[in-house]
Formats: sequence, C-alpha cells, structure tokens
Amino acid sequence: MLKVNREDKSPIWQQLLDQAIHNITTGKWPPGELLPPSRELALLVGVSRSTIQIVYEELFSRGYTVTNRRGGTRVSEWGYKSRTSKDVISQGPSTPKLPLLNDAVDQLHSWFQGKENQNVEIDFCPHEPYLDEQFQKNWRQSFLQASSKADLASWGYGNANGFVPLREQIQRYLKFERGVHVDIDQIILTSGAQHSIDLIAQALLLEGETVSVEDPGFPAAWMTMKYRSMNVVPVPVDEYGLQVDCIHPQSKLVFVTPSHQCAVGVIMSEPRRQKLVHMAVQNQFWIIEDDYDGEFRYRGGPLPTLFSQQPQNTLYMMSFSKMVAPGIRISAIIGPKEAIRQLAQVQALTYRHLPIMEQLTLAHFIEHGHFMRHMRRIRNIYRRRHEAMTRAIIESGLSKRFKLSGTETGLHMLLEAEESFDEEAVTYQALESGIRVYPLSTYCIRSDRKGWVLGFAKVDEATIEEGIYRLAEMIL
Repeated sequence: MLKVNREDKSPIWQQLLDQAIHNITTGKWPPGELLPPSRELALLVGVSRSTIQIVYEELFSRGYTVTNRRGGTRVSEWGYKSRTSKDVISQGPSTPKLPLLNDAVDQLHSWFQGKENQNVEIDFCPHEPYLDEQFQKNWRQSFLQASSKADLASWGYGNANGFVPLREQIQRYLKFERGVHVDIDQIILTSGAQHSIDLIAQALLLEGETVSVEDPGFPAAWMTMKYRSMNVVPVPVDEYGLQVDCIHPQSKLVFVTPSHQCAVGVIMSEPRRQKLVHMAVQNQFWIIEDDYDGEFRYRGGPLPTLFSQQPQNTLYMMSFSKMVAPGIRISAIIGPKEAIRQLAQVQALTYRHLPIMEQLTLAHFIEHGHFMRHMRRIRNIYRRRHEAMTRAIIESGLSKRFKLSGTETGLHMLLEAEESFDEEAVTYQALESGIRVYPLSTYCIRSDRKGWVLGFAKVDEATIEEGIYRLAEMIL
C-alpha cells in the first residue's frame, strides 16, 4: 500500500508516484494488475482524490499503465519485463572498433608529449603562445562589455560563416596587416586548425583522394586527413621548404606552412612558391596555406601569402589560438567564394555555428585595439626570447654539434642532429632532469630526421639560458 511521509519535503503526489513506479518496476504490481479506483485509493491512503488522479495521470503518460472506461487502470504488459531484464541493466551497446581514431589520438598525445606532471622545471613547448595578466585583464574587459551590449538577436541561431562583425574585423586586419584583400563572404570561422582541416576534407575532397603533406610537418593535418579516409602522401622538406617536385601527381590538395615550416622552421623559397602555385593551377588542386605563426618575424615584416598570388586555388588558414590564446578556439579560413560557401554548408549541417560569446568578445577585443596592442607587446617579448635562445645555443656549444634552423620567424626553432643520433634516449634523459624538449621524429611520417623542436614563447630569458646550458652539459 502507498504511504505518505509527512516529514518528507517533496510533494505528496511525487511521493506516491515514486512508490507506485517502484512497485511496478520491481514486479510488486505485476503486469495486468488492476489498480483501485482513484476515490477508493484516496480514502485508503488518506489524501484527496485529486492527488491520486495526478498520480494515475502521470503513470499513464509515462506508459506504466493502460486505462479504459470499463476495465479501469491496469499495469501495462511491458513495464515490468523491460525494466527487470538483467541484460538491459548491466550492459549497453558495444562501441565500434575505430583503429584509425585510436592511432591518431595516440600519435597526437605523443606529439604533445603528454602533460603528465613529471617534475618538469623548464618546458620548451613549441605549441603555445605567451600569456600574461595584461591579456587576461583586456580579455575580461572585452567579455564584460561585449556581453552587456549584446542584443537579443545575437543569442539566436547564427550565421554558419561566423559572426559578421568579427569577420569584418578579420577582413580589415588582413587588408592592413597582411595585404590580403577579400570580401567578407570569403571568410569562414572555425574552432581551430584541426576543425578547419576537417571541414575542408569533408567539403572539398572525396573519400580516398590523395593529399600531399610536409614531412616533417604538422601532425594534426595528416592525422585528420587520414581519419577522413584520404590517401596521405608525405613530401620531403629541405632548407628551402617543401620539395615541390616530389608532390604526388594525383594530389587533390597540398598542405604547406610556407612562412615558417612546422617543425623544421625554414621559409619556403620564392622559386618554390612560384612553382607550387603554377602547379596548383595546372593540375587543379587546392593549396592549404597554414600561416600559424608567420606574424612573428624577426627580420623584416611578414612574408607575402600564397593566397595573394593565387587566390582561386588557395585556402589561407589563420588562428587566434596561436596569435592570442589556445583557449579562444577561433580560427578562420579565407578562400574563393564558392569554396567558402561549400564549407559553410557542411558547417551548418554538422556544427551549426561557433559559440556566440567568444565571437562577440573577440570582435570587441580587435575593434577596440586590444588585439594590435597585444600583438605589438608580445612581438617584443618574443624577439627578446628568440635572441636569448639563439645566443644560448651558440654560446653553449650546441650549435657546433647540431644544426640550428628556423631562426627568422615564429615561436620555435630546430636543433637538428644526425640521423644516427639517439634522439629518444636524450629526450627521456632531459625529461628525467626536469627539462622537456620536443623530438623532431614525432613530426615525421617517413622522414628519419632527428633533433628537437624548441619553443621559447612561454619561457623567460633567464630560464631559456639555464635550460639550454643544462641540455648542453647533458649531451656534449
């Protein structure tokens, strides 16, 4: 029988409903059992008839009971069996085997070197930019002001291409800072480089098509393409960048980082740039130009983009994750209108649009000058740390045994060893000594090149010098 607990703060009807459901699901009230009329049960329990009617209506609406005028209210036939089956309770559907996904995640984890707290004192991380309290203060200010001024229309479903005022700010930035002139409908916003590459694979390539990537290169690019069932072909990189003559003749897309090659750090030479864009036109393939840290150049201004030379075949990628902060998760793809339209269609289907608050905040951050002031400030910081890293590598003697490259641009440089060098052992030895360095082999597909990709964005000058000298003492 149902009972009311007057000390229970929950509504009486809820107490009775919970008890009734328990009785049905445990079999105390078996399938087909006739429940007492509401008036009779109300008298037995000591509550109003309307309370019992609420309980009966809830049981019926949830499928625990069936009713008819002549037969009254009965426990439904399926309720008890479906809820007491041990198989249903103890085991759900099995997850499919996804070896490509598991392998890619393992590789990505290896590339990032994990983030286990292994008593790391000095971390030469090449993946993250410098952040400080000044940035946090300005971002908080933009966040508060943008959220207070946002109208109700901003909180509805947005444009798959991205928040229009933010794309206008990016359009203006590209025009005045990079010499790239585009219309606003040539810009689509994404949530990072990997999202951008995945979107391009879905929208502009067919399963099984061939894509060429740098080797060494950006691991997330080929991992994403492989997961989308593309035929990924590595192309060697030398001191002049991607070896264009080695691009697979059936390639439908070529991924490059020409302003500061991911890993090796070299700049693609002008003859190779010209050859690449000419080949793209002749063979009708896409170029993905990832300009992830080309803004930070220590000799002259940023280099001209491939997009400026051949906009019809090039998809230019820029990322605020690298320029400002990884947590922002906003990037942009700039390309031909028809390609961007197709990317937006896929985005609308699979992702809808980016979260509005981040877009509002970044638009305000750029519009009110915080972004350019931030860029000027961190360029000076990076310049000092770049000089400290270069000087320490030379003065410690490391540059006599290892080849130093990638020193003109970006947030990392390469210290390259001979192919016979035991890169893994020294990397582990350094980690045991509290220094995290990033092996070149994790950026390679077929290449046997060895060395370390050393980032300096998050390490101050004194710590850079200490880390490099400790590393030199260990291996020289």
